[in-house]
Amino acid sequence: MRQCCCSSGARARSRRSRSGAKRQSWQRPEGGVRDESWRPSRLGLTEVVDEFPAPGTNLAVRRATLANVTALSNRLTNALDIRYPIISAPMAFVGGGALAAAVSRAGGLGLIGGGYGDPEWIEEQFQAAQGERVGVGFITWSAARRPSVMDAALAHRPAAVMLSFGDPLTFAADIKAAGAILMCQCQNLGHVRAALDAEADIVVAQGSEAGGHGADRGTFTLVPEVADLLAHTSPDTMLVAAGGVADGRGLAAAVTLGADGVLVGTRLCASQESLVKPLHRQAIVESNGDATMRTHLADIVRELPWPQEFTARIQRNGFVNRWHGRESDLAQQVAIEGPRYLQAFADGDPEDTGVWFGEAAGLIDAIEPAATIVERMVTEATHLRRSSN
Repeated sequence: MRQCCCSSGARARSRRSRSGAKRQSWQRPEGGVRDESWRPSRLGLTEVVDEFPAPGTNLAVRRATLANVTALSNRLTNALDIRYPIISAPMAFVGGGALAAAVSRAGGLGLIGGGYGDPEWIEEQFQAAQGERVGVGFITWSAARRPSVMDAALAHRPAAVMLSFGDPLTFAADIKAAGAILMCQCQNLGHVRAALDAEADIVVAQGSEAGGHGADRGTFTLVPEVADLLAHTSPDTMLVAAGGVADGRGLAAAVTLGADGVLVGTRLCASQESLVKPLHRQAIVESNGDATMRTHLADIVRELPWPQEFTARIQRNGFVNRWHGRESDLAQQVAIEGPRYLQAFADGDPEDTGVWFGEAAGLIDAIEPAATIVERMVTEATHLRRSSN
């Protein structure tokens, strides 16, 4: 099943627009100017060392930071106006404004999780970002049922908007008209072609290792295959890898496979700024890569009409063990089990509800500030890429 169900005429018009005039590059909206004096391209080496990252910072730290920026700068960092090619996943109920802002301050781009389209949630989380430059992401099929939520988000002038799990043409024109970068998360080549029909600026290739909703393809083969497809059909479209990226090894590997950067979810769930309940965060730290599975159980119990091609990766816990293989029984008892599941989730119970994380849990051993996670990832990736060269 394709992610896009747009008409053949719409696809043809999109293909003609790509083969004709060059697509206009993204421009920052008026009033969105910020100090860009940190950019190595704007200053000579001595000036950068003297001024970046902050007056009074140890000289060795400043030199190391400059080295990381230089090693990882690419067309993605230029397009998004960030130091490092790291984007936080817009995780529903997890990726709030505080986490998004922390990732942006650390040099990446933080995305607020738009979830199932609650306007009050969107407003609260943009306020929590405290004016930091962030983006937002939506579950597309859900947002399409309440389109006003996109208008509310775009009013905050997000740097980027990520669409996942639905027809990107539904909102693509509005996002671009607002001056935001359009990101489309894709789980197979059909989804990628739908994203190109919508003229996505960034394709996010999400592998099955990712926590939360996704599909069947693994990151290690999906990313280079998408890279090849983009190179032949839409070379200006940037590629971001998602699924299983938790440290500098994942970032370095993604770039080697042909990606311009990475989308990080599970690792940032285990950050101090995430909205994950304490016992759920602790479950991530205590788990390994074998501790999760893909299932429809969480959607059945919440009576959410997710397309069947998408499953949710959650922890194998009491809830999953009780109902796995008995999905039809759960559907019949949802009037009782649904409220029980939601209450357990609200209480932070790690056994009787869905605990959402991916296979990268096996690479996580501490709950840390988002800035620490980003900085370590960048330092490790820089070292690995220099060693390989």
